Amino acid sequence: MLFKNAKQIIENGKDRRTKLARKDILSILSEIVKSVDPYRVTHKYLEENIELSSYKSIYMVAFGKASIRMAQAASDLLPVKEGVVITNEDKIVKAKNVHTFTGDHPIPTLRNIKATEKAIEVVEKCKEEDLLLVLISGGGSALLCKPRVPLEDMQILTDLLLKSGADITELNTIRKHLSFVKGGQLAKLADCEIISCIISDVVGDPIEFIASGPTAPDTTTFEDAKNILIKYDLWNKVPESVKRIINMGLKGELSETLKPGDEVFNRVKNVIVANNSLACESAKRKAEKLGYKAKIFSTTLTGKAREVGKFLVKKAMDELTEKEIMIAGGETTVRVRGKGKGGRNQEMVLSTVEMLKDLPLVFASFATDGVDGNSDAAGAIADSYTLERSRGKGMGYEEYLENNDSYHFFKNLNDLLITGPTGTNVMDVQILLHC
Repeated sequence: MLFKNAKQIIENGKDRRTKLARKDILSILSEIVKSVDPYRVTHKYLEENIELSSYKSIYMVAFGKASIRMAQAASDLLPVKEGVVITNEDKIVKAKNVHTFTGDHPIPTLRNIKATEKAIEVVEKCKEEDLLLVLISGGGSALLCKPRVPLEDMQILTDLLLKSGADITELNTIRKHLSFVKGGQLAKLADCEIISCIISDVVGDPIEFIASGPTAPDTTTFEDAKNILIKYDLWNKVPESVKRIINMGLKGELSETLKPGDEVFNRVKNVIVANNSLACESAKRKAEKLGYKAKIFSTTLTGKAREVGKFLVKKAMDELTEKEIMIAGGETTVRVRGKGKGGRNQEMVLSTVEMLKDLPLVFASFATDGVDGNSDAAGAIADSYTLERSRGKGMGYEEYLENNDSYHFFKNLNDLLITGPTGTNVMDVQILLHC
């Protein structure tokens, strides 16, 4: 099974019914990851849509958490003349003329910049009769990094934004306007047709915000970037170089990102090959095979994790009966005020442990990339006995929630979801099972 600690998670159920519910939830979550496997979805699309005779040569750049598997699929199927892959995994693409570089996420480092420069070199080799294949997945905003500001300043800015509670579209609006490659600017560097296969990690699949839209037109502006920093009270906290670049853009001294209607996009095709909807649909099918009545509530959840968690539990109790499952997906946020460890999925579940007391519900929230926040867990699972078990260990969940320390709360209960990096990323999925 996908989960390294599956046996422990199942055994933590206090009775046979709860143990079965936990086991079935893990099976459903495992099926989700399988359904959005980057190799499978990329290979399928390329096999059905690429006509080799149309191009003299095929070049490839791939970046994001799913880049290894996506690039391997393309390399196995197509005669890639040269390619660059930027990943945060300790793996390589096994293919001639395809070079793999390891970068860092979510805070970019010099490794990211050097790898991006190699990718740019490949893009600039493309001629009119060639095809540039761009493989994009979540994490690409950090991994494909060529900033207009010093690296140290970009690191400070990224850290401030991640802790501010800004959502991914706001974060990427700012990234685009401090970059040489985001907001359609990568596409401008190639003189050929471009096909971008995209695994979406953004609610609603807005192509311009996935990995900051390197091959997509951008509807945001320098003014938007400044307003976001003001909104989160960061304008006077960010490095001076950030303010300087944004102010130069506002004065017209720097060109805007590429906008809809730019002729560059006449030769660009952006295609979503996997997303949260695909993941949730696969969860529903698996649940039904296991004998449950299942429904998808939403694939576009946003908001504060702790508030969304309580909302989902209340809705489940209002609408679910025995042997029914509610599935939801999206990406929430956490306003970090404490010094603890965890992520939005763990915090979402932690916020509901008192509500779950004495209810016939098991609740799991799962990051499909296998990494939740600043932890090595993918999420957490809880049921009607979680509060009782935590009190038996002398833990008050309120204290952990206040300190944003959901990781250590669930670690002490052995109820973390541990997978390691899954090699894909279609945001988060929540499963609520009425047992």
